[in-house]
Amino acid sequence: MKNSMYGFLLAVQFLTRLPVPVTCPWNEKTSRWAIRFYPLVGMIVGFILAGGWVLLKDFIPSEILALCIISLWVWLTGGLHLDGLMDVADAVGSNAPLKKKWEIMKDPHVGSFGIIALLFVLAWKVVLVFELQLAEINDITIILVMLGIIGFARFHAVLLLGVFPSAKTSGLAWEWKKNLTIFDIFFSFLPLVILCVFAPNVIFLGLAYGLFILVYGVWMMKTFKGTNGDLIGTAIEGGELWGLLSVWIFFLYGMG
Repeated sequence: MKNSMYGFLLAVQFLTRLPVPVTCPWNEKTSRWAIRFYPLVGMIVGFILAGGWVLLKDFIPSEILALCIISLWVWLTGGLHLDGLMDVADAVGSNAPLKKKWEIMKDPHVGSFGIIALLFVLAWKVVLVFELQLAEINDITIILVMLGIIGFARFHAVLLLGVFPSAKTSGLAWEWKKNLTIFDIFFSFLPLVILCVFAPNVIFLGLAYGLFILVYGVWMMKTFKGTNGDLIGTAIEGGELWGLLSVWIFFLYGMG
């Protein structure tokens, strides 16, 4: 029980900026528990964002609300995954050989491709949140889809760590991965299964994310021959954007 509590708090510390006034030990058991809680912590973030959306939507203009939601989104996650996205964008944009790509990702400086990727991802998120407001989705649905979007995106991280090879036997991603088991992957998926059982309307998100992780995994292995922290962060950011786009399409064609 103690290890599971520490694991949950480690996941909160790593994935969010929510204050955790406790020193959590890092070891094999607590790190495995932390991985198991990745999607659940993502769903907590989704609930906070959905709560802000529901509480404010009748009081401020839709354009401003969309910007506020994305600003809160970035603050809650500390921009951690956006940093990985920018590193990967710089590496891919360089068209350099594989060894050079890895060197570029380790460079602490951000290049033009990284900045462009950051601007486009944030702009698309703002636009999609704005468009979803125009769809006049009810409050319960807003909460459910935000739980699903951010929960499934964090489950991507677990899958990448557990299924795909690590590019190096060092670094933060390797520290998370080396003790991970298939049981941990299944355990982490349970909150999303429960969500889909009680809210069948979000099952389409699971199907959409299945396609995303398949395409992303093939591209990642072809381009980088393995995964690392930056590629996992990129999968999370890309997964969130893909989730918003999938929900928008779902409601655009009247299936919601």
